[in-house]
Amino acid sequence: MRSEASAQPAEAARRSVRQTVRAYVALAKPRIIWLLLVTTVPAMVLAERGWPSTWLILATLIGGTLAAGGANAINQVADRDIDELMRRTSARPLPRGNVTPSRALVFGLALGAVSAIWLSLTVNLLAAGLAIGALGFYVLVYSYYLKRSTTQNIVLGGAAGAAPPVIGWAAVTGQVGIEPLFLFLIVFYWTPPHFWALALVFSDDYERAGVPMLPVVRGEAETKRQIVLYTLMLIGLTLAFTLVGGLSLIYFLTAVGGGAAFLYLAVRLARSDGIEDAMPLFHYSIAYLVLLFASVAVDELVLG
Repeated sequence: MRSEASAQPAEAARRSVRQTVRAYVALAKPRIIWLLLVTTVPAMVLAERGWPSTWLILATLIGGTLAAGGANAINQVADRDIDELMRRTSARPLPRGNVTPSRALVFGLALGAVSAIWLSLTVNLLAAGLAIGALGFYVLVYSYYLKRSTTQNIVLGGAAGAAPPVIGWAAVTGQVGIEPLFLFLIVFYWTPPHFWALALVFSDDYERAGVPMLPVVRGEAETKRQIVLYTLMLIGLTLAFTLVGGLSLIYFLTAVGGGAAFLYLAVRLARSDGIEDAMPLFHYSIAYLVLLFASVAVDELVLG
């Protein structure tokens, strides 16, 4: 009996440690980070015009993961008041009290600092500066200002999420050229139709929290129209990148086919009376970005 009693506190302590670890991992939002990093490696392959050093790729991905995780953690500190009011975010660590705001802030700042040091030592100063610049923009400009002040919040704030391919290019070349800027613009124009599709589904959440997302302020019809417009601009950029990036058939066919499917889903949503087609568009947009950037790498490695 005595051994069973002594085992209970030990088991409780282990459970507490596991819960704490899970809470800090949730602060970093790893399910979002992987999508950002998917755009990094193809940019590095294109910059190298072949497969770069595997160590360089790993070092860049590690640094990017740390920077993105730090940005996500600090973002949750900034959003903790509205996260409590939204169904989609009410289970995050801060609303549930699993981590205090001060510890979450220290965690986020620490990840950012480690990222800067790591990238400076293992990659180069330009890549480190770009990563920390993206972190600062996401936290200070988007989280603390744009998100709560304008319907263009996700448009302008998308600049932070569009930084990984530029960071990947800089990691290989030590500079930034026209190709990574085009990749930046592709992710930048992909972000609004991707996120507005989700915002249509959770517009009640944003309205309850007082966040001026486009569906809340301008309504469903205007949001759908903007999704189609941004999708058209996105397709134009992806097709132009065939020439800018010196790519060929594999990438071009992916851009044409993937873009046509994206536009079809966007137009179908715009013509519908409700928002039933919003989530299919949201999910497809993720697959589209992955396939598009994967085709950059495959095209260069196979046909380059």
